[in-house]
Amino acid sequence: MKYARLDLGQVEAIVNKLGGMEGVQRFLRGELEVTNPTRTWREEDGVIYLSVTSDGTTGEEWIKRLEELSKYAKDVLLSSDFVPTDGMTYEIAVLKGTLFSDSDRVTSKIRVKAEARGFTKPNAEIACLIRDKFSNAELKKMGLYWIAVMHEPIKDSDGDPYLLFVFRNSVGSWLHAAYGWPGSAWRRGGGFAFVVSQVST
Repeated sequence: MKYARLDLGQVEAIVNKLGGMEGVQRFLRGELEVTNPTRTWREEDGVIYLSVTSDGTTGEEWIKRLEELSKYAKDVLLSSDFVPTDGMTYEIAVLKGTLFSDSDRVTSKIRVKAEARGFTKPNAEIACLIRDKFSNAELKKMGLYWIAVMHEPIKDSDGDPYLLFVFRNSVGSWLHAAYGWPGSAWRRGGGFAFVVSQVST
């Protein structure tokens, strides 16, 4: 059987995945097992289902905890309207943008479609919990560039309503905020997060 040669970048990536040279040595000694990670989400008919659990992290603490945040996301997190919960497990439904025509992919119509399915408005912290739990690689597997969390819009200092959204690109794992006006239009490459159910843990 013929095997392709690995370049230095691929070898370095493998070493990093194994936890550095110590991990490589443990693997070679049979002390480290490599397995496929268990997927913590599922997709059914264009809707992705996942769950997250809150831990009481405040907006200020999220700013320190997350790596990349836009200025507008920080404004939302520092608002008195950002109210965290603690010990709540939320089942989330993410409606893919491809479920909507371009003319229907606006905030008000997305909310109507979610409500018709029995989904409810999430807490703004859901965006932080999703960003913390799911890597850019997982978002890519979901087929999404971003997930907008359709919480009650939170106003910035100018009085404009914003929604938090998780975003992946080649330079980082971002938490952003976008206008949450009823007529705000969205591109098809993302998804829209709503609550299916929530329980206290």
